[in-house]
Amino acid sequence: MPRILNVGVKMAIKQTALALGAIIGAALIARPAASAPDTRATDTSAWWNLITFLSSDAMRGRDTGSPEHHRAAAHVANLLEAAGLKPLGDAGGFLQTVPLHEARVETAGSKFAIVEPGGAEKPLRFLEDISIRATSALPARLDAAMVFRGYCGSDAVGTDLAGKIVVCFGGRRKTMVGADERLAAIIASGAAGVLTVDDVGFSVEPPQWPAAYARSITLRNAPAPKAPQLAVMRLNPNTLSEVLAGSGHSAGEILSAAVATRPLPAFDLPRRLRAEFVVSERDFTSENVISFLPGTDPALANQAVVVDAHIDGYGIGAPVKGDTIYNGAFDDAAYVASLVGLAQTRQGKGFRRPLVFAVFTGEEKGLLGSSWFVAHPPIPIADFAANITLDAIRPLFPFKILTLIGSENSTLRANVERVAGPMGITVRADLEPERGMIRRTDASSFLGKGVPAVAFMFGYDPGSPEEAKFRNWYRIRYHKPQDDITQPIDFTAAAAFNRFFYALTADVADADSRPAMTPHP
Repeated sequence: MPRILNVGVKMAIKQTALALGAIIGAALIARPAASAPDTRATDTSAWWNLITFLSSDAMRGRDTGSPEHHRAAAHVANLLEAAGLKPLGDAGGFLQTVPLHEARVETAGSKFAIVEPGGAEKPLRFLEDISIRATSALPARLDAAMVFRGYCGSDAVGTDLAGKIVVCFGGRRKTMVGADERLAAIIASGAAGVLTVDDVGFSVEPPQWPAAYARSITLRNAPAPKAPQLAVMRLNPNTLSEVLAGSGHSAGEILSAAVATRPLPAFDLPRRLRAEFVVSERDFTSENVISFLPGTDPALANQAVVVDAHIDGYGIGAPVKGDTIYNGAFDDAAYVASLVGLAQTRQGKGFRRPLVFAVFTGEEKGLLGSSWFVAHPPIPIADFAANITLDAIRPLFPFKILTLIGSENSTLRANVERVAGPMGITVRADLEPERGMIRRTDASSFLGKGVPAVAFMFGYDPGSPEEAKFRNWYRIRYHKPQDDITQPIDFTAAAAFNRFFYALTADVADADSRPAMTPHP
């Protein structure tokens, strides 16, 4: 485990931020009601205090299955119980146990190097220059020739690469070969591994380096991944020159062509990749927090609305600017706090439909908590009328535009527009579907079972200062230790979103009509 650096300094900064949050909360409370964007300023202050608690350094990033995650889940369960919610977890409690399995490539003992034709080795920094998908079937050692095959569509890869490592440009844009197609082509070629160069042109969501760690967590006894012995690796684009050296092609040439989506050449590489892997495995458990607010209309008792957020973060990982604690303040402690705020606002008073409050684990490891929940629901899946997922929401600028994720799949867009309109909020479809956001939120688990579901992001106009703030957040804070309480936040926007969420929940839960799935265009 990496050494924790500068914790004392970071804690001092965060104590200052907490005090600042209290001052801001007090200022909100002191504003005249007519000018306050949120008439429940005390709610905003409580929201921020819970975020501060959940994302403090003491919680060490709330990693799935960690003692700190358990403590956070138990704390949230206590808050929900105090707010008048009923338990819906295992054995009559608030917690639902999720059985998990982990494979981890350890930093100690694992090595990567580029090998020149004469045998000299150029070491690569694990998690800085290169990373790998952990599986229990990884070989202890890999020593293989490399070939470059451009975007790695099936026509470029071919079927005669047994024992080799295929280097691909990992395009993430609409016109490029997708990750699934790329992997299928590599498997069909018989290759020993794939080394995917991150898409430096994907400004929508820049590549994240260093990688926090190389871990794969799955539901216990889940089916093995396709080609589990295939070494699936990522390469930092800054390291591509080491891979291409001596090939007659430069990294600048390849990356420039790829960013411009021009055709890429296919050629063999004179250098080899040599690696050794130390893989550890373990079985463990983590917890969802599941509770409910009974409905008031007996005729709608079998039409529960699920509201959810995920409580897990990234835990302890590779240091970024000397900080190893991936606190996860906006992602997603903030919206666990929003769920708690809704419960506290209701104080046991139900809507017409029942409300299920789900605080999921393992979202960052592949939607594991929500996948387990929909596979082992405490009430029949047919009794879930709708899902509202809170994730990927960044209150960095005024809340004027709302980007819907998953809105094309159900009638929930009408509910959203009915609530957003009077608030002066413009509702838009996702302008960047290539990010695949709906597949990356817990709403996906519900949609996979035919339950209407929706998630959100703060929207912005292209080229605006708001877009610049959004892009910068992804560049320096997303899935990094810098997603903590010292970051900029628009408290007015945060309060407005919570007010929107509360109103949307009421609109869906009290509506005469049950939401329905709609044909996908």
